[in-house]
Parts: sequence; structure tokens; C-alpha cells
Amino acid sequence: MNRVLPVLLCLFGAACAGHMTLPPPQTVPWVDLTRYQGTWYEIARLPMWFQRGCISSVATYGPLQPGMISVLNECLTDRGERKTASGYASIVDTQSNAKLEVVFDTWLSQLFPSLLKGQYWIFFLDPDYQTAIVGTPDREYLWILSRTPAMAEEQYQRLVEQCRSLGFDTERLIRAGA
Repeated sequence: MNRVLPVLLCLFGAACAGHMTLPPPQTVPWVDLTRYQGTWYEIARLPMWFQRGCISSVATYGPLQPGMISVLNECLTDRGERKTASGYASIVDTQSNAKLEVVFDTWLSQLFPSLLKGQYWIFFLDPDYQTAIVGTPDREYLWILSRTPAMAEEQYQRLVEQCRSLGFDTERLIRAGA
């Protein structure tokens, strides 16, 4: 038993150290939220419980009060059902507008509003506001977005490579329609 404990402690320490070594990815320096508003199509994402079964997803952002934007997520599932979730995003970093917190309008978020805020950071945004990479600073969640439902393979591969360079596990990406 006294030989097993040090081995377990070393394994546990190595596992924890692996998660804490990377600092959060850098966001874009500035986002014009008026230009960012509108419809964005999901091209790819990392797996997550709240999009389980989604094969085609669309996010629509609109104006609300200053410092906030409306969020409407829609998904077509592999069973042909349509799921929607609405909420709002608050600007966290007013210097860049690239860090937001999102809250969806559910019974649970009304009971525990501070517990259910999701981070939404913009890591890449092309100058024409046609493609974006967004996710969370812990690299758990990631989306590759486009203003159009499809993207040229070469452009997709460039964005995947950029995600990889930010430290995201791109081997786990799920492409829309897959």
C-alpha cells in the first residue's frame, strides 16, 4: 500500500499540471458588435452536452441595451427536430468587446443566474466579419462560425489549424451536417 500511494499522487499531480500549464488563448484586439450582429452558421464545434444530436446550428445576435446583445441559437437535430435557446450576452471586456458572458433563458438560469453564465470569447474574426472562431478560455468549448452555411475546404482547414495553434483539441471537432 505504501508503494501505491506515491504513484497515485504522482499521476494525480501530473494530470492536474497538464490542465493548468496553458494560459487562456488571446482574443482579437477589437470587435465592432454592430457588425458582429446577425446570423452565424456553425461550421464545426467541439462536442458538448447542450448540442448533443445537433447536425446543423445557427446563432443570431441582435441589439439589446448598451453592453448587451440578444442571442438566439437554433439547431436541427439528427431526428429532424428543431431546438432553440434564447438568451443574452453581456460584454465583460469593454476594451476589446471580445469577451462576453452568455446566459440562456431557462428555468434553471432564473433560479441560479450567476452559476449558469457561459464564457464566449472571440479568438479570430476576419476583417470582413465573415468567419469567426469563438470558444471558452479553458478550451472546453469551441465553434468555427461563418456567415454562410458552407465553407471552402481550404478555408476550413486554415481555421482548424488556427484553432490548433490556440491549443484546442481539433481532433474532436464535429463538422456541421456530420
